[in-house]
Amino acid sequence: MSEIKFTIEKNSNVLKFQQLVDAILDSISQNQLKEGDMLPSVNQIMKDCQLSRDTVFKAYAELKKRGVVESVPNRGYFVTRKITKIFLFLDTFKAYKEVLYHSILNHLPNNISVDLHFHHYNIDLFEKIISESVGRYSKYIVMNFDHKRVKKVIDTIPEQQLLIIDWKINGEGKSCVYQSFGEALYCCLEKNKAAIAKYKRVTFFYPSFTYHPRESVEHFKRFCQDNKINHKVISSYDEFDLQEGDLYFLVSDRTLAKFLDRCAEKGYEPGKEVGVISYNETPMKKYVKNGISVISTDFELMGKKAAEFILDDQTMNFEVPTCLKLRSSL
Repeated sequence: MSEIKFTIEKNSNVLKFQQLVDAILDSISQNQLKEGDMLPSVNQIMKDCQLSRDTVFKAYAELKKRGVVESVPNRGYFVTRKITKIFLFLDTFKAYKEVLYHSILNHLPNNISVDLHFHHYNIDLFEKIISESVGRYSKYIVMNFDHKRVKKVIDTIPEQQLLIIDWKINGEGKSCVYQSFGEALYCCLEKNKAAIAKYKRVTFFYPSFTYHPRESVEHFKRFCQDNKINHKVISSYDEFDLQEGDLYFLVSDRTLAKFLDRCAEKGYEPGKEVGVISYNETPMKKYVKNGISVISTDFELMGKKAAEFILDDQTMNFEVPTCLKLRSSL
């Protein structure tokens, strides 16, 4: 029988049975518990961790459901397979991030467990979560952001275990699966300039609250200047006054909702009186108002490439293509 003991925090917001499940998975992923090892008995865990019998049975039942352990009558519970734990660190959970997350899961075998965390662009939270996670996982999939302290924090992760996803910033010399927010945007607009040029003016709404890379604004301006297209960039709702014949380029779904509200107020139909291009594909945008045109990378492919990194020990440097999907709103 294994002599390993688990720690349960009484004041944690995580349910006790889930803490026990996580502790056992951690031990298996770190080879403290190996295939064939016997887990501590229910009575032993009850005594060591001061848990109820129901809590321990619930945790073991969950591990059996996942195929990680099995029970042998009159003998106890045994580890049945190796578990690999993956650290996935996203900025926020939006509809297109859900596509990314499920793509990663769908391309991984069942014996790989993914722990999902969010930093919400908070550098102190970013640093705290990573510092508490280093050494606990086999691979680290991190969505970076633009802050001077980020590079120092991610440098604490062993380079061969780290993959930067979505935005390549602070990822120089590291494995990356990323999208281009600049040149790819310019190319998408250039390929569709006939559809764009039919509008009197193009307005890029870059709100003050967005974390979308600023380089998109610069390449948007370059495209408009190169093609002599009347354009402007705004940053507040006070400037967001819909005008018939104008096209609006929106990087935030909040501003897309505001755009649709104002269309309803003025009786405008997207694609007729006004046009709109939204950044980042989501499952619903092809259905809203007969289809919202989007510029987006392929988050399904991004998730697939991240899964390949997890399963392979090779470095990776892959730019996920970006395209403009024309729908009735343009």
